[in-house]
Amino acid sequence: MLIRLKGGKIYDPAQKQEGVVSDIYIRDGVIVNPPETLSLADVEYDITGKVVMAGAIDIHSHIAGGNVNTARLLLPEQHRNFLARKLNHPFSTARWSATETGYRYALMGYTTVVEPAVLPINALDAHLQMADIPIIDTAGLAILGNDDYLLRLLRTGVSQNQINDYVAWTLHATRCLGLKVINAGGANAFKSNARSFDLDDQVPEYGVSSRHILQTLQRAACEIQLPHPVHVHCNNLGIPGNVDTALATMEAAQGLPMHLAHIQFYGYGNEGERGFSTAAAKLIDGFKKHPNITMDVGQVLFAQTVTISGDVIAQYSRRHDASPNKWVAWDAECEGSGGVVPYRYKESSFVNSLQWLIGLEIFLLAEDPWRLFFTTDHPNGGPFTMYPFLIRLLMDKDYRLECMAQLNQEAVAMSLLKDLHKEFTLYDIAIMTRTAAARLLGLADRGHLMPGAVADIAVYSEQEDKAAMFGHAALVFKNGHLVVKDGEVVGRRNGTAQIVQPEFDKQIERRVQLYYDQFYNLKLDSFAVADVSFNQSDNERFLRHSCGTPYLASHS
Repeated sequence: MLIRLKGGKIYDPAQKQEGVVSDIYIRDGVIVNPPETLSLADVEYDITGKVVMAGAIDIHSHIAGGNVNTARLLLPEQHRNFLARKLNHPFSTARWSATETGYRYALMGYTTVVEPAVLPINALDAHLQMADIPIIDTAGLAILGNDDYLLRLLRTGVSQNQINDYVAWTLHATRCLGLKVINAGGANAFKSNARSFDLDDQVPEYGVSSRHILQTLQRAACEIQLPHPVHVHCNNLGIPGNVDTALATMEAAQGLPMHLAHIQFYGYGNEGERGFSTAAAKLIDGFKKHPNITMDVGQVLFAQTVTISGDVIAQYSRRHDASPNKWVAWDAECEGSGGVVPYRYKESSFVNSLQWLIGLEIFLLAEDPWRLFFTTDHPNGGPFTMYPFLIRLLMDKDYRLECMAQLNQEAVAMSLLKDLHKEFTLYDIAIMTRTAAARLLGLADRGHLMPGAVADIAVYSEQEDKAAMFGHAALVFKNGHLVVKDGEVVGRRNGTAQIVQPEFDKQIERRVQLYYDQFYNLKLDSFAVADVSFNQSDNERFLRHSCGTPYLASHS
């Protein structure tokens, strides 16, 4: 069947199309060239005057895994209130099911979402949860950097090739798209009663520094040619003065590709009477000097949410801020750790106001939407359902000023934001949330509207209120099938999981099995995602992408 989308205004940075009026044709779930006879379309949608973009891609959103489930268990009242429709504020992870997650993303025009923290030992559960999310495609990033096996390898000084094989094998076993490092070595140090952990601190009993762990894994990601750079949660999250940690991490990358996650939480200075200030300008100055670095923002937005993270040091240190007053911290022997702390961001709070301001400063100062990505670190900075409001903040300076008037004015006085008049365009939004996001992840089949791309397409009715515009898409197609119409979900489909499977020396399986025999008394197959039966066949559930040259922050 041939589908024609007629007369839309195309915003496709991959083709440098900015509001170009054109038709799009879809056949068998893929965008195709126009037929010689235009009247041959079987189905036609007249979208004259509407904005057309590729389906949006969220590169960092916690939608599955152990911490997500723990958050739901910790906050059952939020889920009950949501079901009873008693709460009139945005959704958070604790409030909705897998179905609601897929539907809410689809309504905004999102078609691919990355779960950025898959603990290898828990990968099976994470994939089962993601398989339950309808409509959207998913991907996972496998966490390494705090596992006992890797730290033992580093302590004994094995070759980089052995590290590379272990990383590649892990991605095979977990069926993930890339590699995540969370406060490298910090979770393991926490087990030895460390309550802070800097880039050059050493993990007790292993004698390896956080910097060494990070650089070794970064080199592995480059040498096995993962398309997505190593995805880094830096040390010292949320601590005043931690901008220096972020800048030191950029230097530690040594010119190789590296992605820094939720960078707003590292944009903090320690000036002023409260010892807490914005360092967004200093951060961006460093960012501009390192073209090998990409970042996502992790914008704070005012709402009740729940913070979830594998950074147990950060989560444990914030347990007294829990709202409501309950929290969870955990660690797994030989593996990682994590914590769940509910939290409400308040406009009256000096700290929360400054966090909100810093995130927007970073967005507006960066000047390169090809290297800076659109996230709230869902749910840590705010629920993903608030993305439309964030888009409006970026596109409408008058709206920003209105919102700033409601904030803690001591924080506003310290901020640069009131003097930043830049407004993002629809083209900028398309770059950050579509084309650049797909390139960063190595997903060549999406993020654009060229022939050969999967037909993931979002159509919006242009409105002055950009929150309303992006909150409810007029039409959304997933693999060429209509799933959203006039702000309502009209079709439910199974998504696929995006994976890479780099090559590795099979000897690593024997070595890891010997380790498991000693410490787990389990077989490798016990952790293999491949042995699980999904509702779809393996060929339908998993979509393999090629390894190749990592993203180099180039958009030429």
